Formats: sequence, structure tokens, C-alpha cells
Amino acid sequence: MSPRSKKERICSCPLKGKAFKPTGIPMTAIERIPLYKDEVEALKLCDLDGLTQAEAGRKMGVSRGTVQRILSGARRKTAMAIAECKAIVLEETICKQEVNNESMFSSKRHFRT
Repeated sequence: MSPRSKKERICSCPLKGKAFKPTGIPMTAIERIPLYKDEVEALKLCDLDGLTQAEAGRKMGVSRGTVQRILSGARRKTAMAIAECKAIVLEETICKQEVNNESMFSSKRHFRT
């Protein structure tokens, strides 16, 4: 049985393809950790903008529990990358992008396992 499809999230972070890594280490020689667009959005809303998980869930179009799970994974990945000198590579996910108050579905959809 295949896993349930991920619900589309509303994300406003246009970051696909960017990477953050320790200086002095070439990308070819460093382990990469994928950070998905919905994870960046949840980190931004809760940790930078100071929203509660319930408020972030309403903005992203998902439940508070989903935001909690997204945040947990994103924080773990970020801490691992910093502590273990790994690169964070921003990847696409299932998101609706808000552009000028209009919704536009992202063209790529990757399902995480």
C-alpha cells in the first residue's frame, strides 16, 4: 500500500535550488540534507515571524499537528547540518505559491517517504 498523498501547502518562499553550506568545503565533497519548501515556510512563520503553530497552519492551509511535524523535521535537519558541517539544499515540495494574492500550483511535486 502506498503512503497517503501529501496535502498541498501554501508556501511563499521562492527558494528552490539554493544551498547553504560551511565555507571552505566544495559542494562536491559535502553531504547534502534536503530542506523542503514547506519546512522553510514553517520555520519562517513560527521561528522568524513569531506565529503560533495554529496560526502558521491556517496560513499554510494545514492543521496545527502537521505544522508541528514539519517543524520538528526541519529543526532536526537544520541542527544536524550546523553541528555536522553538512549542506542544506532547498528542494521543491507540494505547495501552492501565493503570487499577488493569487494561488499558483508549483510545477514539480516530490513525495517524501
